[in-house]
Amino acid sequence: MKSKNILVVDDDRDIVFAIKKILEEQSFNIFCASNGKQAIEIVDREKIHLIIMDVMMPELDGFSAIMKIRECSNLPIILLSAKVEDSDKVLGLSMGADDYITKPFNREELIARVNAQIRRYFELGTAQSISTNKKIVNGALVMDLEEKNLYVNNELVRLTSTEYKIMELLMTYAGKVFSIEEIYEKVWGEDFFQSENAVMVHVRRIREKIEINPKEPRYLKVVWGIGYKIEKE
Repeated sequence: MKSKNILVVDDDRDIVFAIKKILEEQSFNIFCASNGKQAIEIVDREKIHLIIMDVMMPELDGFSAIMKIRECSNLPIILLSAKVEDSDKVLGLSMGADDYITKPFNREELIARVNAQIRRYFELGTAQSISTNKKIVNGALVMDLEEKNLYVNNELVRLTSTEYKIMELLMTYAGKVFSIEEIYEKVWGEDFFQSENAVMVHVRRIREKIEINPKEPRYLKVVWGIGYKIEKE
């Protein structure tokens, strides 16, 4: 299998060097940038498969860079931040990040999260193998499993890899209620541990993309005290 290209973005050269060394040992090709502006230029120029993005950087911060990248790409983005407050993590996820790691990071955790995002981006989980059709149709929602795209009223909806995986799970089992814990463990591929915000933020972003009125959703609904489901039509 051809090595995947990872872009590491941080204005701290020591951190960039440390991440580069760790991931090169895992046979990844590493590109480096020191600010969001350089990161966008590299994404436009190179075939990048995953980004590890710092938050506080000169010229263009991580949040702004993520929003700009999300205008044209759904490649996985892991936020790297020294901030540990939930509000910062939620903000990063709401801007379009797929996951986050706080500094100082653990080597094994970094490798595990990178591998999980790469795997999700290219394989998009096991739910696909459950369906015998190449498309899942539910009302105005159409998920093309070959293209790995979601359409609403024949309009393409741009989803991140994590958002796609959540929708694929819920649409494959339309009508079934999944708890936040179940969604996290199936989509993120790791044990659930106080990760409610990660799921809730992604669900909110999906609603904003697929629902005419996100406050009164037609498809992606919450079952209070239990979890979420796609209403079967």
